[in-house]
Amino acid sequence: MQVYQTSGSGWGGVVAQLLRDYTVYAPYYRWGHLDYQQVESATINQIVYFRAKPTTPLKAFFLPVKELVTKDNGPDEKRIVLGIPACDLRAVQLLDEIYHNDPFRDSYYAARREHTILIACDCQHTQDHCHCTTYDGHPYPDEKADIVLSRVRESNIVLGCSERGIALLREHEDQLQKLSPDSELYREMTEIRAGVEKDLNEQNRGLPGTEATARLISGASESEWERFAAPCVCCGACAAACPSCTCFLLIDQPDFNKVRNLDTCQYPGFERVAAGEDPLKKLARRFRNRYMCKYLWKAAKFEGLACTGCGRCIEACIGAIDKNEIFMELASRTETVSL
Repeated sequence: MQVYQTSGSGWGGVVAQLLRDYTVYAPYYRWGHLDYQQVESATINQIVYFRAKPTTPLKAFFLPVKELVTKDNGPDEKRIVLGIPACDLRAVQLLDEIYHNDPFRDSYYAARREHTILIACDCQHTQDHCHCTTYDGHPYPDEKADIVLSRVRESNIVLGCSERGIALLREHEDQLQKLSPDSELYREMTEIRAGVEKDLNEQNRGLPGTEATARLISGASESEWERFAAPCVCCGACAAACPSCTCFLLIDQPDFNKVRNLDTCQYPGFERVAAGEDPLKKLARRFRNRYMCKYLWKAAKFEGLACTGCGRCIEACIGAIDKNEIFMELASRTETVSL
């Protein structure tokens, strides 16, 4: 790892130089929400750093909602995604296992991953539904990022984490100053990170972790799932907002073309097959299926987490379903029974 420091204007200068060779996307406030948009020279100073989290998950850059997959789309643009929260990077671990690794490597996904540099940011503020630490995560990036940004007082700390991240920073050392990991600034950075992590642990005290959640949902009764699912309108917003949900449907079109379209187990007909058979016809079964998939089935098959604690599904739900409240209710019920 290579460590640098720079002022806010110095980092802005780096971004301005990056725009010459890359298409850059970063978080901005739009209509009261934080979300990605393409960076232009005139808007560099409006980029929002160190806040969780953009409305759009990182997966959207690699797996579009809809795409034609029966033709060569040509080389992808060289691009940089800036301001990525740690929860989205943890989801990339799972996406890479599914779409990037052999034997089922997806050439479209792989091309986008290989043409995209990931510049992540520490989360120095928490939101109501953030709970990454509950699932052994951190409010700062520790995997998959090429470059990580943090801030101490008026200084930006820039960490080169991957080979291509370090190489990119070396091209812009005129705007950067090398920093020792033994320096006071670096020590303060670790203290700020620990403080945010402490706040998240306190905020989510009592919320069961990944393994405990898996046990709770696998033991929940059918009547409980029917009650939990009752407010669900099957809109699929939870899956669209989730950084790791990527089920898709292949749609046949004329001239032997196929379109890959985002799908979700919350949609009616998700598992409908020939003659109309549908194992997930009942809403409660579809609702349970989503949590079983995220906390048991994917956990058994992959190293990456299927829930990273970002809280987007809670925020996106039209039915105001809070999965954390469900899990805490199941946990309290289990404790009562054991007593």
